[in-house]
Amino acid sequence: MGKVIAITNQKGGVGKTTTAVNLSSCVAALQRRVLLIDLDPQGNSTSGFGISKRNLTGGSVYDLLTAQKTAKEAIVHTQYKVDVIPSNLALTGAALELVDVPRREARLREAIAPVVESYDFIFIDCPPSLDLLTLNGLCAADTVLIPLQCEFFALEGLSELMSTVRNTKSMYNPYLDIEGLLLTMYDGRLNLTLQVVKEVKKHFGNKLYGTTIPRNVRLSEAPSYGMPVNYFDAGSKGAKAYLDLAVEFIKRNK
Repeated sequence: MGKVIAITNQKGGVGKTTTAVNLSSCVAALQRRVLLIDLDPQGNSTSGFGISKRNLTGGSVYDLLTAQKTAKEAIVHTQYKVDVIPSNLALTGAALELVDVPRREARLREAIAPVVESYDFIFIDCPPSLDLLTLNGLCAADTVLIPLQCEFFALEGLSELMSTVRNTKSMYNPYLDIEGLLLTMYDGRLNLTLQVVKEVKKHFGNKLYGTTIPRNVRLSEAPSYGMPVNYFDAGSKGAKAYLDLAVEFIKRNK
């Protein structure tokens, strides 16, 4: 059965979607069966794989949560070896429509249950907020992967996120665990970066990935071409970092 990993951080701009797109692509490049679920109404993971957000004729995450489509019907097979369940702004209305629905926090988990066995890993790109959509992602997941920017305010937001994870675990998903913490926009020349690393290691120990993701212009450029960075520029620092992360991720999951 496939492992479901929610990639989440309620703070925006930490490299969450960049990680969702490029880690899933690099894991797939290492011959694993991968599905990416775009749970963010902005749909950036969707366009990151070259899928048009305006023309989702096969279905989307919104259709899953509102039971208009099955997961199998909504899956898009991409040329990058990653299957995607796409998203667009229609998803913003899902939270309102689900307010009075019983077990609304479990809609995603129940919707993807029929396809979990078809994949080795299922990544969920959660929105940068702690709302019903993110709660659905956490309830559907086995573990949580947290991208963390190397700055002071990232540590402040981390305690809030950990509180949400603990609450979700106690109320809805007792098996939820931390997959790992990933340092993004890393610059080892800065004292602040080293302080953040020290603090995260102190609290999370071996949950912190040894791989770090540097600031890299190619990582920023790849989405505008609708390509993961390992296809856009395989020789770039960003592509090499995410491939190293994929290798570390798979080793941890043997």
